[in-house]
Amino acid sequence: MRLVLLDRDGVLNEDRPDSVKSPGELVMIDGAASAVARLNAAGMKVALVTNQAVVGRGIIDTDMLARIHEKLFDALAREKARLDSVHIATDPPGAPSQRRKPAPGMLREAMEKWRATPAETMMIGDDLKDLEAAHAAGVNAALVRTGKGAKVQAGGIPPHLGPICVYDSLAHAVDQLLSRT
Repeated sequence: MRLVLLDRDGVLNEDRPDSVKSPGELVMIDGAASAVARLNAAGMKVALVTNQAVVGRGIIDTDMLARIHEKLFDALAREKARLDSVHIATDPPGAPSQRRKPAPGMLREAMEKWRATPAETMMIGDDLKDLEAAHAAGVNAALVRTGKGAKVQAGGIPPHLGPICVYDSLAHAVDQLLSRT
């Protein structure tokens, strides 16, 4: 893999049913930052691809989202980790663009930016929308059981989405990914 695409809520930080609306509500998942650091050390590009309808719905503004992401970047930096690019879809679910997952727009943007083919790219997420976006973009997909992932797995992953690897957490997914390279 050359490029790893990560969802945010439920993969890097704890998912909240009412969305992350301030930096104080962003709580990192244990081991997530160090997992990103291991990807960085292995020479892989890491891109965040996140739906943030909380902006499109007018609950927070883009300045608050930037403050939330600064906290995320600081938490990653403490583990010597970084995101190489950030792709955000702020449109609400009722008026989705081709960037908003399950559409593949953000995934394709990241692949274009880092000149990675679908075969060289993996999407790691916790939601069916992440898996659907990966399928639409033609990239490999993995589901983590953190966030919504356990519920998605229990509900059954549609067979047309192809083989999906399921891991307990981002740290476990990265362990397995790096053991194959």
